[in-house]
Amino acid sequence: MTWIPVTGRDAHLEALDFGGEGAAVLLLHGLAGTAAEWEDTATWLTESHRVVALDQRGHGRSERRPGDMSRAAFVADAVAAIERLGLAPAILIGQSLGGNAAFLAAAERPDLVRGLIVAEASPAAAKPYSVERIRHLLSAWPVPFHSLEAAEDFLGGDTLSARAWARNLEAADDGLRPAFDVEVMVAALGAAAGPYWNEWRTIESPTLVVRGADGDLPVDEAAAMVRELPVAELVTLPGGHDVHLDRPAAWRVAVEAFLVGFS
Repeated sequence: MTWIPVTGRDAHLEALDFGGEGAAVLLLHGLAGTAAEWEDTATWLTESHRVVALDQRGHGRSERRPGDMSRAAFVADAVAAIERLGLAPAILIGQSLGGNAAFLAAAERPDLVRGLIVAEASPAAAKPYSVERIRHLLSAWPVPFHSLEAAEDFLGGDTLSARAWARNLEAADDGLRPAFDVEVMVAALGAAAGPYWNEWRTIESPTLVVRGADGDLPVDEAAAMVRELPVAELVTLPGGHDVHLDRPAAWRVAVEAFLVGFS
């Protein structure tokens, strides 16, 4: 694994190159995540693809307090990563915030995208209560965490997703701290109003919509996504909003089955 710089439109970005050969895959994490959470996915995905994960703006090693947290900025970052790292035409895989950026990038620049996987994200308008709910949840983290074990215990206990979230933390002088600022996360959500159905309907690349059975993407919303986009198909997996972390075996089966068409 190697960290590589990406010159974005208005912010310094960094991406984690997991290596591999074959068609390129760009992985986009969700709100408050980092590129490192894709490590488990990359272990098998690099067997057949070149895999790169972007620390999105406001997260991780990328610029932590950029002036622009709009959806247009996230889309421009994904485009910059594809173009500057020579990934085109790439397969975009994004979860939550990253899924939103991925499908908007596919709509805006179809020439750069050959396939799309959208996990737990939707073109529907953001729920009015979402911003304050996320502010409350992230502000309640008892930081700094004084050990990795303490962080994992708070983030869900002895689970794969808790270990992945703990990996996203960064070392500081007083312990482990989140790789984001709460107000920046709130700004990202506040700029995400939508809806984006018009953009969704223009996507040209084959698309897989993934929802967790216990996640945040409602059944009727996911069904509408497939109904409105003829090139899309839907799969529901066990697990919650972090479906790629909650049920890695089922996630792998779904992703690999979809990627067969791009080999």
